[in-house]
Amino acid sequence: QVQLVESGGGLVQAGGSLRLSCATSGRALYTYNMGWFRQAPGKEREFVTAISWNNVSTYSAPSVKGRFAISRDSAQHTVYLQMNTLKPEDTAVYYCAAGKSSRLTTTRGYDSWGQGTQVTVSS
Repeated sequence: QVQLVESGGGLVQAGGSLRLSCATSGRALYTYNMGWFRQAPGKEREFVTAISWNNVSTYSAPSVKGRFAISRDSAQHTVYLQMNTLKPEDTAVYYCAAGKSSRLTTTRGYDSWGQGTQVTVSS
């Protein structure tokens, strides 16, 4: 497992942008698939986007495709989530996760999680 810390959340108006960061200390991330998930109040944690360990493949939920993008900077042990054209329904706690399973789009594919960062989009 790896230790993950998210940052970059906050309050933004609809149509705005935010960039979330997920940093690790110690073990590098280049051998891990990385994912972003989110959880709104009263709802289950849902998949947002993921990137394979070798950066060859990315996956995104239909609700964010074309608006959100995942990237990584392995040299700095950081993964990013660029969120554009934000909508009120994007409001949630966002979590980054690391894993080595082939199931990149499900929570069960990851065994290391950050503590989450709140994103609030006002209308």
